[in-house]
Amino acid sequence: MKKIITILCCCFVLNMQAGNQDKYFEIAKNMELFTQLYKELNTYYVDDIDPNKLMTDGINKMLDGLDPFTNYISGADLDEYQLQTTGKYGGIGSRIAKIGDYVVITDPYEGYPAQKAGLESGDQIIEIDGKVATKYNSEEVSQLLKGEPHTKITVKVRKAVTNEEKTYTFTREEIKIQNVPYFGMVNDKTGYIKLNSFTDNAAQEVQDALKELKKNVNLKGVILDLRGNGGGLLNEAISICNTFVDKGTNIVNTKGKIQESNFQYFTTGKPVDTNIPLVVLTDGGSASASEIVSGSMQDLDRGIIIGQNTYGKGLVQITKPVAYKAKLKVTISKYYIPSGRCIQRIDYTHRGADGVATALPDSLRQEYKTKGGRTVKDGAGIEPDIKTAEERIAPITIALYTKNHLFNYASIYKNEHPTLRAENKFTMTDEEYNKFISYLKGKEYDYTTLSEAKLKELKKSITDDNFSAPVQKVITDLETQIKHDKSTDLEKYKPEIKRLLEEEIASRYGYEKARIANGLKDDLDVAEAINILNDATKYKSILGAKK
Repeated sequence: MKKIITILCCCFVLNMQAGNQDKYFEIAKNMELFTQLYKELNTYYVDDIDPNKLMTDGINKMLDGLDPFTNYISGADLDEYQLQTTGKYGGIGSRIAKIGDYVVITDPYEGYPAQKAGLESGDQIIEIDGKVATKYNSEEVSQLLKGEPHTKITVKVRKAVTNEEKTYTFTREEIKIQNVPYFGMVNDKTGYIKLNSFTDNAAQEVQDALKELKKNVNLKGVILDLRGNGGGLLNEAISICNTFVDKGTNIVNTKGKIQESNFQYFTTGKPVDTNIPLVVLTDGGSASASEIVSGSMQDLDRGIIIGQNTYGKGLVQITKPVAYKAKLKVTISKYYIPSGRCIQRIDYTHRGADGVATALPDSLRQEYKTKGGRTVKDGAGIEPDIKTAEERIAPITIALYTKNHLFNYASIYKNEHPTLRAENKFTMTDEEYNKFISYLKGKEYDYTTLSEAKLKELKKSITDDNFSAPVQKVITDLETQIKHDKSTDLEKYKPEIKRLLEEEIASRYGYEKARIANGLKDDLDVAEAINILNDATKYKSILGAKK
């Protein structure tokens, strides 16, 4: 018997070796083919070829067949990647965007050179160190503004509204984008923490915010807002969980092809508060590290999740250095949160005949149990304990936003009102809203309603199918009846237009903090969270309910 087992084992090993040899031969063969093809193209192609672009395009196309998170990062793009992971760069500290012919300041960062020098949202960038800025797009202008800390840069701008031209000389600083741009009390009992990213120091910022909130003796609950947070560093996610759960708690496990990818992650520090009622807000933009935090709080029955389903990214990436300062960001494993489930939504391994990866069907999703015995499922992100409707923005509101009318009017308002009545809870009067409507006269902001778009499709089908004139007349009459009216829509959608305009105006005075704080007063998800936190019985029943 032992002899038979030994023979079988030898055969297995030999087969594995043969398989590996075949694989290595295919790799070597294809590398040789690629190198020869690359050489011949550069030698004989009729037009000049940029070898760097050709190679980068080839690499990116190769990676496209895997998953969207496995990426090639060239040496030139390394600064942007480091910004995404560390939140740090050298510059003057401001968001910018192309509006019309100019790149403009959209949000100066409070406490950094741009804001301290007096640059404001809406200021048009004319020159940077003598270079005419209108020749460049926003990404190129961003690169011109960035540089090593302590270096000098001269920027000429045209001021918003007044059109006065001013020249500023800055000393660049290390800019650290805050992971927690705002925290505060939303009422006398409820604290709120907005977490935008998971770069370096994210956990410390959350912990500091919670400690500050706990100085309020009436604090009875906390809202952690992860909406729109696309994730970041795994270790920061674990440490944020550690804010609310005990040391030694298993938060996530990773499993991959190689042994080094398999790892268990436990909390290692002292928590800030393991008992305070917690609500975590999520939406479709909450991904990766956001899902580890929200999913772990759900699996451990530590908090209630409110909002919409998260993105569903259960994949882990690391960066590997390659030649010439470039890096490969490669997916090496999947992660599994405390219940044992993986929340990865899209199956990139098995694609349809069209090559498109699809979501895991509901029939294949498996059930798992939280610490307290509630049923949760894998394969579709984190499903909230309390689902709220996704906010739908009217076409007129989208048009006003994308055409920058809200942005531009906020600059006008700031110019006319040096101070704001109530920075964190600013509400426009009806008179002020009517002034905005007057400002819009003669401005372009065309849009198409959903009904108009659907009817247009139907009209084309009826024409193609050659229906009779009476049928076509019915469609024409219906077109007339549903045609949108801007004046009517400005009144109909006044609440949501006002809300966005109020946030934009508030940001002119109190920057991002004021924008977030002002938006909370009309935030339906926040209102739902407050209701749950104010109802201890309902809070406990949700966490104790076995789904």
